[in-house]
Amino acid sequence: MIDKKKPTIGVLGIMQELYDKTYPNIVETQSNYVKGVIKELGDIAEFKFIKPARNRKDIEEIVQTYNNDKEIDGIMIMMLTYSPGQRIVPALKKNNLPIMLANIQPLPSVTKDWDMELLTYNQGIHGAQDNMNAIVRLGINCPVITGNLKEEEFKNFVSDWSLAAEAAKACKNLKIAVVGRMPGMGDITFDSLALLKKLGVEIVDESMGKIYSYFEKVTKKEIEDVKAENAKNFEIDPKLEEDQHDFAAKFQVAIEKFLEDNNYDGYSIYFDSVKDDGRFEQLPLMAASNLMAKGYGYGAEGDALAATVVKIGHILGNNGHFTEMYAMDFERDSVFMSHMGEGNWKVARKDKPIKLIDRFLGIGDLNNPPTVVFNVQPGEGTITSLAPLSEGNFRLVVSKGEVIDNEDYPNVEMPYFHFKPDTGVRNAMTNWLKNGGTHHQCFNIGDTTRRWELFAKIAGIEYVRV
Repeated sequence: MIDKKKPTIGVLGIMQELYDKTYPNIVETQSNYVKGVIKELGDIAEFKFIKPARNRKDIEEIVQTYNNDKEIDGIMIMMLTYSPGQRIVPALKKNNLPIMLANIQPLPSVTKDWDMELLTYNQGIHGAQDNMNAIVRLGINCPVITGNLKEEEFKNFVSDWSLAAEAAKACKNLKIAVVGRMPGMGDITFDSLALLKKLGVEIVDESMGKIYSYFEKVTKKEIEDVKAENAKNFEIDPKLEEDQHDFAAKFQVAIEKFLEDNNYDGYSIYFDSVKDDGRFEQLPLMAASNLMAKGYGYGAEGDALAATVVKIGHILGNNGHFTEMYAMDFERDSVFMSHMGEGNWKVARKDKPIKLIDRFLGIGDLNNPPTVVFNVQPGEGTITSLAPLSEGNFRLVVSKGEVIDNEDYPNVEMPYFHFKPDTGVRNAMTNWLKNGGTHHQCFNIGDTTRRWELFAKIAGIEYVRV
């Protein structure tokens, strides 16, 4: 199991010493203002605030402290009064964390009661202008949100940016295991060193033999524990034989232990690697579904990029789901989404049971693999591809749309759904193809496009919405 956590954000509240004599309580007052903002945003992230930065030395020390703190995912800048923009430059030249500017102020409206004291406490806008001019000239990506700190749009933006910062930082330590690749599959082929350089994601080629060494040691209790968990989560097909279920559970335990012991965040296994090993009776489809639900990244057929984007999708959208565009439906203006039998059942619709079935599958030439089958929850959704480009570059290709509340497909023994792109199936698919979008994708419930865009900017890769 991979534990999920809130993003952790350091707050850099900037002011200066110019107003101390006139307003002796200004430091305490503005400190309380920051604490109030943190309280307002408490359900979004964990925030750390040291003290107001009142001069260049303070700014440098606080930024350095946040950079040395392994828990910090990014820095949110707040202007507490005006402060000269040159003071922030040395600190940001040494900074390695994502930054954003919250262009807010303590009070939302200027009233007749305002005097010079209140004007001073609420003068952040011209300090923001000076400091952002310096940041722009440094060439640093710094998203800005302007608004009332009580408004949902402000909270939503901070939430989106915080998750993007957390995902970008997580990528720097991400490890994906790959066991075989489908020969000739073009869009899973890329420069692994370029991905490590660009995002920090490490791809490691592994063997079925290593997984089998774990498989041999799985206990009966561990198998029964998986089956008991399945009984809680799924409607189990009465035709599913006990030994089939036992084998699938044993395979799942072996893969999970292999991932845990080797610090992998995701994986991909090519089905012929399982067959060619000769010691496995079925493909680990059930394992893929259950491990995605536990927070692991997954990609089929040796697709490490898909495993990476699904893992990022777990952070940005709570539950990343591996899928594929199977066929276009011009009557519904949609794409029918599915894959061989792997899917994160955490995105399943709430009003119908998730099934674990006995399922014939000719691919792999092995015994029937127990397969998790469900339809995805209707409503807004986002599909994302991490596409390899030439010269070691990468592009996020993203489409937002609607999961249609469609009828059941009893003959489709895989996770499935109809996705209706906002731009229409013809435009979306044409532009997906023109931008090199891959044939394996991550799906998230809801509109996560801004989170993906912010992540792309932080990570320094291209973003295209189709």
